[in-house]
Amino acid sequence: MTNNPATDKVDFKREIAAYRARQGRFEVVDVPDLRYLMIDGHGDPNTDPDFAHATEALYPLAYKLKFASKRDLGRDYTVMPLEGLWWADDMDAFTASRDKSRWDWTLMIMVPDWIERDLFAAVVEQVAAKDAPRRLHDVRLDTMSEGRCVQTLHIGSYDAEAEVLARMHHEFVPDNGFRMAGRHHEIYLGDARKVAPEKLRTILRQPVAPRTS
Repeated sequence: MTNNPATDKVDFKREIAAYRARQGRFEVVDVPDLRYLMIDGHGDPNTDPDFAHATEALYPLAYKLKFASKRDLGRDYTVMPLEGLWWADDMDAFTASRDKSRWDWTLMIMVPDWIERDLFAAVVEQVAAKDAPRRLHDVRLDTMSEGRCVQTLHIGSYDAEAEVLARMHHEFVPDNGFRMAGRHHEIYLGDARKVAPEKLRTILRQPVAPRTS
């Protein structure tokens, strides 16, 4: 990750290879340790108000941190896209039944590694001082290590992911000597509020490890 002060705005989607993927291809990538704003929840993202409350907490923090970084540190960057970790007790809830009421999730927005906890805490207080989002204080700053992953670009609605995920989980991963080793990860390159479902672009990522038998 670039970590040199500069007057130009840094776009980490361009700088970090793991934020690029191709449709119709499963690719093995090594994801560096990355820092995120993170918030947890459970349930159907389409119907559970907790999901909306989570996004309403993340975005003000993400933008306030960007402005604080530029103002206080002289380092500007593009706010990164929303991401999500998704899991369930039975992962067939993703590829078979698609029973979203059984899903657990962590929503995330990546931030540069120069964002320290004291700056994060100060920005949380700034956001809290004016019309604080309901779940503001549930957001944490944390670093995630994913390492070796398989990923692809999905173009289309979120509900059309099941076939792609089934091929990733049950064909590509075992056929290439891997086993699944972490939570399903999605990176939302389009805004579902503004883009037609058939044109949404989402990176689908699965951490893996070598199969031992």
